[in-house]
Amino acid sequence: MSDKPHLDEEALAELRDVMEDEFEVLIQTYLADSRDRIRSLREAQQAGNADAFTKTAHSFKGSCINIGAPRLGELCLKAEMAGKESRMEETPALLDAIESEFQQVTKGLDGLLVR
Repeated sequence: MSDKPHLDEEALAELRDVMEDEFEVLIQTYLADSRDRIRSLREAQQAGNADAFTKTAHSFKGSCINIGAPRLGELCLKAEMAGKESRMEETPALLDAIESEFQQVTKGLDGLLVR
């Protein structure tokens, strides 16, 4: 597995400083958007649509890196490359890893939100 952390605490601290009161909205938006992207990845994978899979993995990778979820971003890069190289047989295991890592990221981000 990756040596990257689930969450980049420094990046998240910077986001909190920049976003101030909107930080929680940003996190909630990222989590909801991520669930949609995972669903889209699964649909593209099941349809064998390498192009849609690649594009979704690419955009998901960017949002993960921006929010400070480097390990999830790395998994999305692997998924993007699998789609780009039409290695769709690898995508079920990658999607399982993405979903598992997203659960870890969700737990970590939930811990940052004020309840």
